[in-house]
This record gives sequence, C-alpha cells and structure tokens, in this order.
Amino acid sequence: MTFSPNLVQDLSQMLAHDFMQRALVAGTGIALAAGLTGYFVVLRNQVFTSDALGHVAFTGGLGALLAGLWLPAGVFGASIAVALGMGALGGRARGRDVAIGTVFAWVLGVGVLFLSLFTASRSAAAGGTAGVSILFGSILGLQPAQALAATVASIATVALLLAIARPLLFVSLDPEVAAARGVPTTAVTALFLVLLGAAVAEAVQAVGALLILGLMVTPAAIALKLTARPYAGLLLSAGLALAFLWLGLGLAFYLPYPAGFFIVAPAFAAYVAVEGVARAAVRAASRGRS
Repeated sequence: MTFSPNLVQDLSQMLAHDFMQRALVAGTGIALAAGLTGYFVVLRNQVFTSDALGHVAFTGGLGALLAGLWLPAGVFGASIAVALGMGALGGRARGRDVAIGTVFAWVLGVGVLFLSLFTASRSAAAGGTAGVSILFGSILGLQPAQALAATVASIATVALLLAIARPLLFVSLDPEVAAARGVPTTAVTALFLVLLGAAVAEAVQAVGALLILGLMVTPAAIALKLTARPYAGLLLSAGLALAFLWLGLGLAFYLPYPAGFFIVAPAFAAYVAVEGVARAAVRAASRGRS
C-alpha cells in the first residue's frame, strides 16, 4: 500500500478492507479496556501481575489449541482464573511478588511445553504461526468470530470497570479507610482481578503476550505523570491507548512490519518524552530555589 498526503483517501483505502474494519472495531474496544484497566494496575502497583498474566494468556491459548478448543476460550479462561488465584495470595507486597514470580516461571515453562507439543502434533509451520501470533499479537488477522468476541468482551469490561471505578479508586488509594467506611474491599478487588484478566486476554490479541505492558501500562504511566486527578487520568489513559492503537494500525497497513511494534513504539517514545520534560522541570525548579 502507498501512503499519500490525502488523509481522507488513505482512510477510505484502509476501511475498504474487511480485515482493517475488524481490527479497528475490535482494537478500539481492546484499547479502551486496556487503558482503563492499566490505570488501576499502575495505581495499585500491580504491573508485574499484568506482565505475568500476559504469559498466562500465552499458555492458556496454546493449551486450548492443543486440546482442540477455541483459542480465545483458553486465553480468557486461563487469564481470569490465574488473576483470581493471584488475588487469593494476599499477604505483604513482597510475598505476593515472590509467589507471582514463581507462578510466572512455572506458567511460562508450561507454555513452552505446550508449544512444543502443539508443533509436534501439527505441521511445524502451523505450530510456529500459532505461537508467534499469541506472543506478538495478530490484530490484523482477526477472524470475524474473534473480532466479535473481543469487541463484546471489551465493552463488558469497560462497562463493569466504570461501574466500580469509584469504590475501586477508594480501595486502591486507601484500603484500610475504605474497609472502615464499609466498602466491600474483597469483592471489589476480586472483580477488578477478573476484569484485569479479561483485559489482558483482549490486549494479547492486539500486541501479544510479550508486548502487553506497552498497551496496558505505558499509557497509564503517562497519564499519571500528566495529572493527579483520578478521573482525568482514567480518561487520559484510555485516550492515549486508543491513539497509540489507531496510529499503530495505520502504520502497519502501509509498512511491512508487525502492528504490535507500531503500537508500543509510539507509546514508549511518548513516555520517554514526558519523563524527560518532567525531569527537566524538576531540575529547573531546583535551580530556581538555589
């Protein structure tokens, strides 16, 4: 495809293809769910959890393929189940990280085993393609059923997350006071972990298990750098995730490189720029006081 200065013509050219229509519709829902969920992930210091769930999705997807099941069923089922299991660990943050790291290593090892078994049971090309699509995403290759499932799941995730946003913010910022005020902290946390597992499973289809943090965490990290207002941060995180995904899809349509790279690369560049400006402002303020 050839890019032209006429953006209307370029957009019409992209939307003339069914695979781009599916990618844009499903990707919009995926980005919104990832951006909103990612804000709470960063706020609650659960970045490692989301990274681990990305690899759980990889293992679950391969397990489903090995068993002859629908791939999204394995991705969503494994992500949500392990997210709830991680929530049940409880305890101090350091203890949770050790437990999550142990589970993470085991799940990744199982994923490698499943990939080997699946590759051996099918043609080498088919096995390799399946593994790569889960690891790095295949949003431009979504089939109609996959796009529909991702869109419906994303809408449900966004709706439920917005419904519990207020108590979840309270629990995330001050869990002890929230519990004292009668907020059902255990139920709110469990529901958030279910939504986190679903959001990770959705995002894996766009950027893959290895690049999940680029779509889920980076926009939220930028939003938290730019505003301390929770609801403004939520909207900004979702908007940035959506912008990065749309930009990545546009670039991937015209350039022969993976969409996942084009989604996470602008996100990383934006974070570096925001971080650089913030540090420069701190240095300038320090010099002004001295």
